[in-house]
Amino acid sequence: MRPPAILGTVLIIFGVFVLAARGISYTKHKDAVHVGPVEVAAEKKGFISPAVGIIAVVAGGVLLLAGRGREA
Repeated sequence: MRPPAILGTVLIIFGVFVLAARGISYTKHKDAVHVGPVEVAAEKKGFISPAVGIIAVVAGGVLLLAGRGREA
């Protein structure tokens, strides 16, 4: 299997997972800052939209078809 076909398959699997979950939320933790007895930490919340899943499935399909070309 060619690299574009492998990448296409991975994108399709990721896209289907995002669509099935109706989006994915995540939280990024930043390192804590210690100032004496006080500790400060930061969290950033994000969301991967289902639209990203649709784009991933379409792009994966294109790469999968491109990876199938000229195989002998």
